[in-house]
Amino acid sequence: MLWHVAALALLQGLTEFLPISSSAHLILLPRVAGWSDQGLAFDVAVHVGTLAAVVLYFRRELVAMLGDWLRSLRLRRDYGDSRLVWGVILGTIPVGLGGLAIQLLGAEALRSPLVIAFATLLFGLLLWWADWAGRRERNEHSLRWADVLLIGAAQALALIPGTSRSGITITAGLALGLTREAAARFSFLLSIPVIVLAGGLQAYEGVTQRVAVDWAAVSVGALIAGASAYLCIHWFLKLLQRVGMLPFVVYRLVLGVVLLAVFL
Repeated sequence: MLWHVAALALLQGLTEFLPISSSAHLILLPRVAGWSDQGLAFDVAVHVGTLAAVVLYFRRELVAMLGDWLRSLRLRRDYGDSRLVWGVILGTIPVGLGGLAIQLLGAEALRSPLVIAFATLLFGLLLWWADWAGRRERNEHSLRWADVLLIGAAQALALIPGTSRSGITITAGLALGLTREAAARFSFLLSIPVIVLAGGLQAYEGVTQRVAVDWAAVSVGALIAGASAYLCIHWFLKLLQRVGMLPFVVYRLVLGVVLLAVFL
């Protein structure tokens, strides 16, 4: 039904960039509500929507970064923000390799509600620790290659539903001494190639499997996911310095306990 699509797209847009795991919510809501699987076409649509949101929000920074990167290639040396582009590329490699391994080995066991519950609790507590213990004095431009690899390796853990891609990358950034805003911005930049890879893989599977497409549902899903994701990025960055990570940690702990109570 179209309102199922709207609800799932809104959920995807609101949770993709918050440290609470969009994949966990998208797995759990249909299971709890008894809805059928939303299908590959829907998954591609919401990925397109959230990708459009983050690219649109950071459009000025992205244009400047890409210009500096192209110029650095011509000059064969660092130029402006070119290191940040290389950092995003380097930080994407671990999750790309991890995703390939999971595709080959199968990932159904990871979609268990209990796996989601324990990951939600564990990585929620880790987020709280990093926010409490982190020095919060560096920006994303100060990241070294070893820092980028560590954040990239952490991002690969988000292949476990319940971990949260944004949550674990922000956690790693905070643990490395980044400010909350810098950790969030770098996490959002890292999301761009990851969303492209995930959406591209799903689109390829849809084409090879000749999946039927409900274009009305796909369009509604992409629009709602994109609009809600854009607003989520905007308000998350605005509120981050005031509220910190504690509200998200509390939400994760409550969600994890409820899941254990229901499914254990």
